[in-house]
Parts: sequence; structure tokens; C-alpha cells
Amino acid sequence: MTEPAITPDLIAAHGLKPDEYDRILEIIGREPTFTELGIFSAMWNEHCSYKSSKKWLRTLPTEGPQVICGPGENAGIVDIGDGQAVVFKMESHNHPSYIEPHQGAATGVGGILRDVFTMGARPVAAMNALSFGEKDHPKTRALVHGVVEGIGGYGNCFGVPTIGGETRFHPAYNGNCLVNAFAAGLVDADRIFYSAASGVGMPVVYLGAKTGRDGVGGATMASAEFDDTIEEKRPTVQVGDPFTEKRLLEACLELMETGAVISIQDMGAAGLTCSAVEMGDKGRLGIRLTLDHVPQRETGMTAYEMMLSESQERMLMVLRPEKEEEARAVFEKWDLDFAIVGETIPEDRFIIVHGNETKADLPLSKLSSEAPEYDRPWIETPAPPELEPVPEIDPVDALRALVTSPNYCSRAWIYTQYDHMVMADTVVPPGLGAGVVRVHGTQKALAFTSDVTPRYVKANPVEGGKQAVAEAFRNLCSVGARPLATTDNLNFGNPEKPEIMGQFVGAIKGIGAACKALDMPIVSGNVSLYNETDGQAILPTPTIGAVGLLDTLDDLIGDTIREGHVLLLVGETQGHLGCSALLWEVFNREDGDAPPVDLEVERRNGEFVRANRQWINACTDLSDGGLALAAFEMAVVGGTGLTLDAADTATLFGEDQGRYLISTSFDKAEALMVAAGQAGVTLTTVGKVGGDAIRFGTSSAPLDELREVWSGAFAAHFG
Repeated sequence: MTEPAITPDLIAAHGLKPDEYDRILEIIGREPTFTELGIFSAMWNEHCSYKSSKKWLRTLPTEGPQVICGPGENAGIVDIGDGQAVVFKMESHNHPSYIEPHQGAATGVGGILRDVFTMGARPVAAMNALSFGEKDHPKTRALVHGVVEGIGGYGNCFGVPTIGGETRFHPAYNGNCLVNAFAAGLVDADRIFYSAASGVGMPVVYLGAKTGRDGVGGATMASAEFDDTIEEKRPTVQVGDPFTEKRLLEACLELMETGAVISIQDMGAAGLTCSAVEMGDKGRLGIRLTLDHVPQRETGMTAYEMMLSESQERMLMVLRPEKEEEARAVFEKWDLDFAIVGETIPEDRFIIVHGNETKADLPLSKLSSEAPEYDRPWIETPAPPELEPVPEIDPVDALRALVTSPNYCSRAWIYTQYDHMVMADTVVPPGLGAGVVRVHGTQKALAFTSDVTPRYVKANPVEGGKQAVAEAFRNLCSVGARPLATTDNLNFGNPEKPEIMGQFVGAIKGIGAACKALDMPIVSGNVSLYNETDGQAILPTPTIGAVGLLDTLDDLIGDTIREGHVLLLVGETQGHLGCSALLWEVFNREDGDAPPVDLEVERRNGEFVRANRQWINACTDLSDGGLALAAFEMAVVGGTGLTLDAADTATLFGEDQGRYLISTSFDKAEALMVAAGQAGVTLTTVGKVGGDAIRFGTSSAPLDELREVWSGAFAAHFG
């Protein structure tokens, strides 16, 4: 087959700028082959190289006594004691999910699960963070159905509980939805596997499913804006098979027990290219691949197609040669392909041979660790205009507007499509602030949450970045878990626009400050840029996934509220309504500043809640919707009415940070008041539990009526 001529149009179609192509010419001293152009395109795109973000990612706190492995590997690893560790990461599959919702979301789940089990961990929990356009947009309904079905179909068949997440709707996502997938697994701390190749002349082995043409160019597509040619990109979306992935998991874990594995890497973005290059580069070795040995499910595949295919359920491994037959037997037992496709070499080269012809011969390190890195121009996000006066409104009417919105109604329509009880270790199911999973065979448990408030980040990236981490911290503290560490999924628009890059820089500064102050280092993550359509960017959405530890299930703070309980508020209320849920849902406004985050207060209040859990019957943090929405959600879970003393809009719906709502008995409330005084924590009585209605001052509505509209609103919107 004759390869196409390398023209300026072909270079541009591969996402390479003219100066980047000039750099390629300088590196190799000649015109690249078509396959080489594809390899450079895959490795130098934003999705794989992080060329616009690396400078700023280095400023994040990534270390701590609990951290075993920080950023740079397939996933982060944190010590949980007793020789055990939790492995976790969050990644985006935004562009594929907008083009082909079901497969895009499904393969996002598959990819993040592979990131976890390639390190030797068995997955125990999954979450997802979803952002869609406005509910009446013509694409939103199909996207919601396709994405939810894709996530549920893959996770349920694979057999991992989906125990948390978040979903939002906003016009800024009309042309570019976000699908962020999180997975966590458990591993023995002395049985962790890494991706750096070692040893010269070691066999490079292809494992798993066969290679097809699906996903060719997927990483490059994910590193570009959308326009009216979006339908032409459909073939770049991968196709997943969760049953094959389940077999791949079991085969990999069994293989790891044999001692055959030197290093292992999943084939995700840019497939065979990225996995081979990253393994070689981390081990400071070269790689030679012979593509004739690659298992293929389609005939006549070219070197270009095989190197850039993103077919799913595949791994690449460097193998101990004396263990070849033992390793092969494991994969044949699981009915998966096992093929030696190359070897490690001492030279800094990436050599691709197909049909006895060298299709690529490149300096390997120039593709990865020495890829381009940019210090993009950025401008600080200007201070938002002052908040215009917010009219007083009947508080129950305002609550009704929130609980019937797709942003704040029950998401049971979504999470009941996910199996959250598989493996039988789920302690706290989806629907609350944090999901909790027992560490099997122990009394320990892990708590998981995912948080960000994009409207805050748009108004004030620094405070919005802080708030995303602080809310994750509060969600973990609310169930009694000690926050351990975080992963991030940084979703932004086009970084070549200084105002977008300014949002990114500001958010990184806020996230970094909060992670440091709250002792929640970033151990893994993902950057997703160019989330724009026709020049319109999404809201800046730096999603924070966080993990916390319960040393014993006795430490779990429950959700029991009873008639006669006292409602206590931890933290101070100033009545901050800028960028609030009330402002958006009731008045269709987004003005004002994001609420300020006092990280010292956040830490003190969270530690107070955890230290005094024995006096707390139920606890929830306050975030969107303030005190009113938190109290309603507590009442729904507890199945009983309640009364808040306040009736004014700012007190009920203000979104001041660092606050928790506690329900407890009168005697325990007295003990908490004493403890709060000793700890220097603000604790006030704000209401009481009882009756069959939600009452704010003199305004009230039956709990059953509000619960009915809250529970049915999502289905009413989306069917």
C-alpha cells in the first residue's frame, strides 16, 4: 500500500503545528514516514504529552508519609496499613462520549479499571463525574441515556461496584459533555507492579484482545476542539467488551503470581505506541516491535493502523524469558492472546518493523520525556462583578425549585442502573456525600467522593479550586473517614487562549493550596483540554476524586435522625449567595464571587467532626443549596420531618464553606457544645427533628410531597 505524501494538510490533520513539525525534522534529520508522523502525533498531542500543563502540575503537592506511588505511573498508591494499599485514579473520556455516548463512556470505565489492575490491584470501587448540557438541548437526553447505559453496562458486567459520583447540567456543556471515570483497587504493598522496562533483550509481550481499526487517532481527536465535522470522528471511538476485560483482569493477576512480569502497562490512549514508548522511556531503554506478530482481528492492517489503534482490553508486558511458557499457559487458559511482539534494546530507539520493512526508526526518549513542553501565556481571571441584591423568596418555594431541578433532584434514576452491591462489601451506597466500601476480610473501610463546583471555578479559579478539594475533604469527614489523598481530572477549554490558561493556572494554585493544607496530596490524575465546540468552552471543571480511611467500621458516622433530635451547625454562616445554586436555579443568575475558603477552618472543623463522632447520629456537609438543601436531604434519608429556625434566604441558601449539619440527641448535643468550645469550633443550634413536614420559620410543606417531586424529577426530565 502506497503511503500518503507528507503535506502541510496531513501534518495539520495530525494535530501538529508547523513549528512542531520543524522540530521533528530537526530531531530525525529527514522527512518522517507516514507511520512515524502518526507516532509523533500520538505522543506529542495534549492527551499523551501534557505539554501545556506539565509546568503547572509540578507545583502540586504529591508526597506524604501515606504515599507509596505518586503521579507518573498508571495510578497513584496510598498505604492503608497492615501491608495493604489502595490504588486509584480518575481519567476523562469526554470527546469519545460526546461522539458515541455508550461506547465512549463504557471504554472510559474499561480504561480506568485497567490502570488500576495493571499495578497488581483488584478493583473494588468505581465512581463517575458527569457534566451535560441543559436538559432541553436536543442532544442532552440521548447523551444522558447513552452515557449511563455505557457506564452501567461495562461496570456491571465486569463486576465492580459503582458507589458514588456526581452529575450536573449547564448550557456550557451543550457541545461537549464530560465523562470522568474513577476506579480504585486493593493491593498488597509488597506486590505492586510498575511500568518501567528493565533488562536488555527482554521479550515484549502483547496480552489480551486482538487489534482492530477502532480508535485509530483517538488520542489526537481528544486533543482538539469540536466543530461541525464531529460526525466524521465517530470511527475514532473505541469499542469495549467488559467480559474480555474481566478475563484480562484474572489472567493478569494470575500471571503476576508466577513471577514472570518485569513490567506491565495497559494499552490506553495511542495504544501500542504509547504503552511501548512509556515502558521504554521509564526504563531508559529502546524498544523494537515486529508488527507481523501482533494479533489482529482485521485483515490488511497497516503499521500506522496497528500503532495507533485504541482497541480495548489489551496490555503490554516485559517478560522474564525463562517464564514464557508458564505465562503463555495462563493466557491460553483464559482464552486471551499472548504474543511476543518485540524486545528491549540498549539504544535509545523506537524501531517498528512490518513485513520485513522498517516503518519507523526514531529516538524513543524524544517521543516521551523529551516531548515538547509549553509555558502558555495566561491572564488572571478578573474579579467578578459585585453581587446584585437577591430578593427574599418563600424558602419552601425556593427549596421546591432546587429539588425539582436536574441538578439537585434525586439521581436514583442514574445510580440504580449501576450495580453497587457486587462483591458484597458496599457499606454506604451511592446517593449520599461519600460511598463507603469495606476492605474485605478486615474491619477497615474506604470512603470515596468526587467533587467540583464549576460555577465557582469560573468566577474565581483559585477559590473554586480550593473549594473542590475542601468539599471532598468534608464529604469524607462526614462519614467519619480520615482523608488520605486525591486524584484530579482537570477539564478545561483551549489552553492556547490566555483566559482559559488563566483559569487552569488559578485552579491549580487553589487545588495545590488546599491539598497541602488538608494533607490530601495529589497522587494521580488526568488533564483534559480543548473541551470546546465552535469556540465555546465548557465551564472550567477540575474534578477532585478523594479517598479516606476508616480504621474500623465502628468509626462510621451514620445517617440516623429521630423525632426529638437537635440540629446543630458546625461553622459560621455569613449568607454568601454569590454563584449559589439558589441564584442559578431560581433567578437564572450567576453573578457575584465564589465563596471564600478558609483552609485552616476547614481542617479544624473536619477534625472536630471526626474526633467527636461518638456524639453524632447523622452528619452531612453543606455545599450547593446551603443549609436548606442539606437539611432536606437529611430528612429524606431519615424519613422524618424537621424544622429550621431561620427563614431568611441568605441564612438558608447561602453557600459559606467549612460547614456541617449534625443531628443528635439533646444530651449528646450538650457534649458536642463543650467539645466545640474546647476546640475553638463554632457550633450553633439551628433547628430540631420531628413531624411530617419541612419547616423553615413559618413556611412549610409536607415532607412526602417534597420527597415525591424530588424523587421523580429526573425521570420527568429524561424519561
